[in-house]
Amino acid sequence: QVQLVESGGGLVQAGGSLRLSCVASGRTVSSLAMGWIRQAPGKEREFVAGVNWRGDVTSYADSVKGRFTISRDNAKNTVYLQMNSLKPEDTAVYYCAAARFLQGRATRYDDWGQGTQVTVSS
Repeated sequence: QVQLVESGGGLVQAGGSLRLSCVASGRTVSSLAMGWIRQAPGKEREFVAGVNWRGDVTSYADSVKGRFTISRDNAKNTVYLQMNSLKPEDTAVYYCAAARFLQGRATRYDDWGQGTQVTVSS
């Protein structure tokens, strides 16, 4: 079992930036792939970004490529999502999640945090 705690969400104007953090504990988290998944009201969960256990392979949804950057610090058991050039359509609850291997689908992640709200005003 992996425990994941997200932070860093909030309200920001369009064009602004936010940095989300996710602190992991429990199993050997440094050996797990990590991802960020979001869910907007009335929509299904959507994969946003993922990173492999070493941090040298990443994957992004087309909608965030060039604007978001995922990274990790295994010494701190922490994963980050740097979000730049935010748009109103990025408004959602953002979840941190873990999987054995890097996944590009939200449903392939096994352990989830409770989420942090990101709201982008126009």
